[in-house]
Amino acid sequence: MFENKNVVVLGLARSGIAASKFLSKRNCNVIVNDMKKEEDKEILEDLEKDGIKVILGSHPDDLINENVDYLIKNPGVPIDHKYVLKARELGIPVINEVEMAYLCIPKDKNIKIIGITGSNGKTTTTTLIYEFLKKDNKKVILAGNIGFPLSNFVDTLEKDTIIVMETSCQQLENLDEYTPDVAVMTNISEAHIDFMKTYEHYKYVKSKMLKNHTKDNVAILNNESQELLDTVKEASSTKKYFSSKKKIDGAYFENNKIYYYGEEIVDIKDIRLRGIHNIENIMAAVMAVKEFNCSTESIREVLKDFNGVEHRLEFVDNINGRIFYNDTEATNIKCTQIALSSFTEPVIILLGGMERGQNFDDLIPFMKNVKAIIAMGECKVRVKEFGDKLNIPTYVCDYITDATEKAYEVSNKGDVILLSPASASWDQFKECEIRGAMFKETAKNIQKHL
Repeated sequence: MFENKNVVVLGLARSGIAASKFLSKRNCNVIVNDMKKEEDKEILEDLEKDGIKVILGSHPDDLINENVDYLIKNPGVPIDHKYVLKARELGIPVINEVEMAYLCIPKDKNIKIIGITGSNGKTTTTTLIYEFLKKDNKKVILAGNIGFPLSNFVDTLEKDTIIVMETSCQQLENLDEYTPDVAVMTNISEAHIDFMKTYEHYKYVKSKMLKNHTKDNVAILNNESQELLDTVKEASSTKKYFSSKKKIDGAYFENNKIYYYGEEIVDIKDIRLRGIHNIENIMAAVMAVKEFNCSTESIREVLKDFNGVEHRLEFVDNINGRIFYNDTEATNIKCTQIALSSFTEPVIILLGGMERGQNFDDLIPFMKNVKAIIAMGECKVRVKEFGDKLNIPTYVCDYITDATEKAYEVSNKGDVILLSPASASWDQFKECEIRGAMFKETAKNIQKHL
């Protein structure tokens, strides 16, 4: 299908590089275009060695013309980019690396795909599905948003492999024939409107996960997300459900235990993941892997030691009776609300970072278990004012290392020390993951000096 074609790849990110090399192996004439002016010299040399032309620093007006067979768009490229509009005007298919790779999967190898999407919980659910299947000795690979580009695997897929793929709305925008055998949809709420332009379009794009489904395909849906249920009500899938609020015919949460069609899967006292959102993620993952006869024992073994996705309400350690959680990805108020609602123990929260005018008052209904606040970062003065208003002891620190040490200093056994800043990290760090890594490293140093 992609032999000897003229292809423009728009966006020199990980998937763009993978798509270019994949097409080059099929004797395609490939041009990669990216607005950035510089790229790693080794990457450029590697692409050019394969006969791939790279154009950086501009989007030449004549690059998209009648001779182009496909435009492969990086998911991060805007949906109204001039090349996308021009390609559609000329009738040139606009797809992405996932669609390209999917169309090239060998039909005779019984390859199955589990696709995961949703507004929240995708990464945790995807990771759990992969870990459950791996523990159960299934042939499984992790591709898509986490893992490696799907096109990296297509030419070496073994028979009966299960592909687990997180699929974002940006990817779904340019998927047409992609059809996961099992589709997991965690929830739908308003998100990515800057990219999708309208909420209605966002919901439509999410529903494309089930676009090509028949009764032979399974859709696993959150019974408590009415927006999701309304969005996919016309889908022809065999629909199965999970619920965190009531006993249903499917997976459900009752008496602090997760069940799958009446079978007890796990008691939450035996797992490290916290919060009702993670209970839903676990149920979604259990529903998916049970479609492939994954054993309950394998599921329990994974959950017993699973700390969560790194930097997202991640269990770090129990240090002298204090439980450390790293939620540095909580760069907005909503994420910190979710984190705080996940604990009944006394909490010492590290709060603050880049000044964005965030309204900390929106945290007030979630502060009942907070015994102390460590204010940090650019907006630390406002965090201190917030804590003083609530009569919660609040300590001001300049850096994440000082803040972590102060949190331990004012803590007691049984407390949770929670990094969930409700703020971006760009006041001090290039990315929030660095902030989370320093929090974890400081916790380790505290343990060393006990």
